[in-house]
Amino acid sequence: MYNTDMPSREELPSTGKLIRSTIIAAIVALVLLVTVVMPAEYALDPTGAGRLLGLTEMGEIKEQLADEAAADETAQMVAVKSSPDQEAPEVTEPVAETASTPEPEPAPVEEAPAAEPAQPQWQDEVRVVLTPGEGTEFKLTMDQGAVARFSWVSEGGPINYDTHGNGGGQSISYEKGRGVPQDEGELEAAFTGKHGWFFRNRNDNDITLVLRTGGDYGQLQKVL
Repeated sequence: MYNTDMPSREELPSTGKLIRSTIIAAIVALVLLVTVVMPAEYALDPTGAGRLLGLTEMGEIKEQLADEAAADETAQMVAVKSSPDQEAPEVTEPVAETASTPEPEPAPVEEAPAAEPAQPQWQDEVRVVLTPGEGTEFKLTMDQGAVARFSWVSEGGPINYDTHGNGGGQSISYEKGRGVPQDEGELEAAFTGKHGWFFRNRNDNDITLVLRTGGDYGQLQKVL
């Protein structure tokens, strides 16, 4: 039976080569950690490479999903602990009798001036069906200080949402909500970038999300 020859001392790599190989491997691992892993997993992008590669937004969505799951778990624990043992008794107050007074004569009705025709309130409207557990995201391209109007409604059950923005290496969370059937108001961009909403259906049935937007923005884009 043939046994493999043992390498000679000259054929073995030197200590210097082993140290250099170890240092190079560590540097490569560190670069991959900073430019790929941190942006994609934790939305941390100190070099800006993750934003160029589209990995930072992936990390932001993962962080949103993790926060939402933690909020759901906390809410379920609080609901179990806070169930009331009995209902509070209903208290009624007697209604005091008042003396009857003569009704005043109606004032003359003045004709209101004719209203001017209303301008269109919404520029865009989207309608999307979400299955149980499914999420979607819409963003408006906005300049810093621009104000957009919005109105959304969840038909078929309430919905979870996260209003946030990102752009130019910056990110912000404006507002979050759980089990909300509808909302409306104004969204003012804190910086130039994309600002909008992430929605998730936590019901056991399909729901229809209707989103309407208007005001000072460039485009309404479906991100997810």
